[in-house]
Amino acid sequence: MGLGALVMPDFMRGNPIDPLAALNDGIDVKTKKELADVALNAAKAKGATYTDVRIGRYLNQFVATRENRVQGVANTESFGVGIRVIANGCWGFAASNNVTKENMAKIAEKAVAVAKANSKLGAPPVQLAPQKGFGEVSWKTPIEKNPFEVPVKDKVDLLLAVNAVAMEGKASFVNSVIMARNEQKYLATSDGSYIDQDIFRIQPNFNVTKIDRASGGFASRSSLSSPVGMGYEYLTPTPGSKVTGVVTRYKNRYDIMEDIKAATADVDQKIKAKSVEPGKYDLILDPSHLWLTIHESIAHPTELDRVLGYEANYAGTSFLTLDKWKSKKFNFGNKLVNVVADRMQPGSLGAIGYDDEGVEAKKWDLIKDGILVNYQVIRDQAHIIGLNSGQGCCYAQSWNDVQFQRMPNVSLQPGKQKLSVDDMIKGVEKGIYIIGDGSFSIDQQRYNFQFGGQTFYEIKNGKIVGMLKDVAYQAITQEFWNSVASIADESDYRLGGAFNDGKGQPGQSNSVSHGCSTTRFNGVNVINTARKIG
Repeated sequence: MGLGALVMPDFMRGNPIDPLAALNDGIDVKTKKELADVALNAAKAKGATYTDVRIGRYLNQFVATRENRVQGVANTESFGVGIRVIANGCWGFAASNNVTKENMAKIAEKAVAVAKANSKLGAPPVQLAPQKGFGEVSWKTPIEKNPFEVPVKDKVDLLLAVNAVAMEGKASFVNSVIMARNEQKYLATSDGSYIDQDIFRIQPNFNVTKIDRASGGFASRSSLSSPVGMGYEYLTPTPGSKVTGVVTRYKNRYDIMEDIKAATADVDQKIKAKSVEPGKYDLILDPSHLWLTIHESIAHPTELDRVLGYEANYAGTSFLTLDKWKSKKFNFGNKLVNVVADRMQPGSLGAIGYDDEGVEAKKWDLIKDGILVNYQVIRDQAHIIGLNSGQGCCYAQSWNDVQFQRMPNVSLQPGKQKLSVDDMIKGVEKGIYIIGDGSFSIDQQRYNFQFGGQTFYEIKNGKIVGMLKDVAYQAITQEFWNSVASIADESDYRLGGAFNDGKGQPGQSNSVSHGCSTTRFNGVNVINTARKIG
């Protein structure tokens, strides 16, 4: 945890600030601007042709319980500055938690020295897409209740009440957690932007397990919540937040008490469920499941740095090579498949005003009527596919990490015709309805994959007839997205997502959401994960 400078000047009063006060309370925007200007001027004086300065304060809270006890409460805070420059046509970066006027200049000068050293390696010069300066602007996640202002006791009481419901339902084990994040980021660029942002994210979760002592079998079910870009109000259900249907579904808000009751009952069914017969099935995939398939098979392969091989050593490459995009006719999926990238989507983890290199949040098509039409890019990649600006995809997980290309929210658009989940089920003769995400496997090019889930319902002749277990489906990405038969309408559209999308060396985590409505896929290969081979 960075503790800031030993003494940080208060430029408004000329008095020293306690560094812990700066860490715990932040510093005002005027002071941030004056600190940033020192770095911008120092970098320019040393020969930088571009500079961005990120002053960041990052807060995390983790409250965890198990059965009738608290397992832990953790609060972390970090404060510092990261400075990125272009000098002699190359990138350079330096960071420090010593955020003083004097040290800002030194950090900037170090970043320029790194860039000049890199230029001696003979790399092609950086081609940075132009970006207008926005002057002094700000953006904040539109929250109703700051999760960091809610007493820890209230969170503990809620989680223990959740656990009590499961224990009353004869659960063998149950754990629950509430995680909250706050990024207070100030970005100043040599383009003329001074951007102050306050970003909030929250995730409640639980897992309940029952053991059948007679058979020795057991089953678990996790919550159907999603991490979101909201405040603590996410845990306050409102009328219309629960979507009725075959199973309990949640839209915009989350009722954790209702979900734990359903989960405890589901686990009883999972223990007694019959094992699936391998074969071809029509699949109906709930958004609580499908978000992960979208993340792995669409969002990752449309990252341009993967396509170009920049992530090959760690995160892999992509089968969506440039020739497929240039052809303007590559059928990633059928005409029902429309996928957008969106940095503005309300309530999403990826919602921002501006990215970490000063590009305003945008929305654009990745897959249009089944055809690959675009990628995710940042400013120094834009020229590669003929764009004259970045797309708002630049992000660093902390002030001491260099920003690079990270995915925005990537979402499958809902069907245009009115269609409910119940109506979709009525049209299936032999199928499986999958709720919740589970284990998965996918190759380095994002081409062949296998996905499990939380709960699996067998469909026969248009009706759900019971629960299944040991289910996973296998497919090739392009074949899978060409097998889409129908997509529920906008009334069923929901977000899933993750706090921990990993990428880069050294590794960084990104928070991202993926939206969709329940979707039917025809003729997908289903395997039994419990059966032995041979």
